[in-house]
Amino acid sequence: MNTEPQNTESVSSQPDLPTGEDALTRAAVDAYAEAAATETDEKLTADQTAEALPTLEELTAAVTTARAAAETHLDQLLRARAELENIKRRHAGELEKAHKYALDSFVRELLQVRDSLELGHQAALDQVDIEKLREGTELTLKLLGDVMEKFGVTSVEPLDQPFDPAFHQAISMQPRADVPPNTVVAVIQKGYLLNGRLMRPAMVLVSQATA
Repeated sequence: MNTEPQNTESVSSQPDLPTGEDALTRAAVDAYAEAAATETDEKLTADQTAEALPTLEELTAAVTTARAAAETHLDQLLRARAELENIKRRHAGELEKAHKYALDSFVRELLQVRDSLELGHQAALDQVDIEKLREGTELTLKLLGDVMEKFGVTSVEPLDQPFDPAFHQAISMQPRADVPPNTVVAVIQKGYLLNGRLMRPAMVLVSQATA
């Protein structure tokens, strides 16, 4: 039987193993610390979000400012629309007057031509003087020509000119050896232009080569 004493030093030097109660306590502490850290992070995040969002007073002020700007813009739009309608009505009235009285000046000038014709007609009834009637007729024609020229009316008299279908209307062809073919040899009725625009073509006789 071995009576040597056991080595107590080696036994006492081994670390103490945690008991079941200590392990539960440590786990509870760790869980509490983790929960506290999570709660702190969530609180910080909520505080930051609250700081980033505008307050009710700020939102109310922004809405009031936007509403005032919208009312101002609407008022400006309504004023511009009313002004546009006034301009359209004014222009329509001016255009109607322009169409209605476009010949006002022309008629005023034409009245003196009528007066001259009436005087000539009355003179022909009172006395038969061919020379005076001729002079009166020539004066009236000159007066009428001056009025027409004043308003941009000019005559088309293409005698001895090449035939131009843009301004002339041929009513007949005449064989002629003394002029080149397709030449205007007679003007039956004058044509007229208004400021360069054809009002009536001249009715003419046109030459053609002889057989």
